[in-house]
Amino acid sequence: MAILETKDLTYRYSPGTPFAKTAVEQVNIQVEQGEFLGVIGHTGSGKSTLIQMLNGLLRPTSGQVLLDGADIWAEPKKIRQVRFRVGMVFQYPEYQLFEETVLKDIMFGPKNMGLNDQEAEERAREAAHFTGLKEELLEKSPFELSGGEKRRAAIAGVIAMDPDVLILDEPTAGLDPRGRDVLLAQITQYHKTRGNTVLLVSHSMEDIGRTADRILVMNGGHAAILDATKAVFARGPELEAMGLRVPQITKIVQELGKMGLPVDPSTLTVDDALHQLIPLLKRKEELR
Repeated sequence: MAILETKDLTYRYSPGTPFAKTAVEQVNIQVEQGEFLGVIGHTGSGKSTLIQMLNGLLRPTSGQVLLDGADIWAEPKKIRQVRFRVGMVFQYPEYQLFEETVLKDIMFGPKNMGLNDQEAEERAREAAHFTGLKEELLEKSPFELSGGEKRRAAIAGVIAMDPDVLILDEPTAGLDPRGRDVLLAQITQYHKTRGNTVLLVSHSMEDIGRTADRILVMNGGHAAILDATKAVFARGPELEAMGLRVPQITKIVQELGKMGLPVDPSTLTVDDALHQLIPLLKRKEELR
């Protein structure tokens, strides 16, 4: 069942001026309840404009965004309630931290929803636990945290609102490899535990390959592909024509396939590649 759906969704910047530009055009997609959807596309493909329409930050020029089958702009005065249900974590969200303590910052969203201090604090502490923030950090100023800790605090602030849909725009941007792996693992665990819907926008094909059930590929403002993750990455030449690339390990395995090895061209992780290659190497040794 689709929790989010778009119908002929279109957005034009500066309409009626010489600077008019269509960023998203006639997009028709369905996001299923409980799925983990990756969103990819080169710079200018329309993915950022699309996700901002999904939670009502931008109003479509034409077309509709449906949340549980209802047009989110049917009652414009209630659009704030949509943003509580479809939570957005922007790129470099730590720049939005402003309260005197980390705990108060995480509580800000729940309190805006009308929760009392006790309920907001309970939500905040649970969200902090989900994102791996240590208890002793909650009473510190957000500006005393490391870059990775600030990122987790900002994400916890959105998670604390318990949105039905969580949209993350490049959440691992600027983090070192270990910080990226930790944050992705926490987001994945959050998704499994809560069973809600997650949209992850990323330039990292490796991150998308490791986490997403399906992938939406945006190209030139259009939804070019929407399919299972393995099926999308099996279309390497098509992605490359759009200025994208498959994960590095997928590319290596595809090259091995061209050499005649019986491997799966949609392999997404190093572990999957090893499971296929080790038996082949053992067989080669036995034939010597």
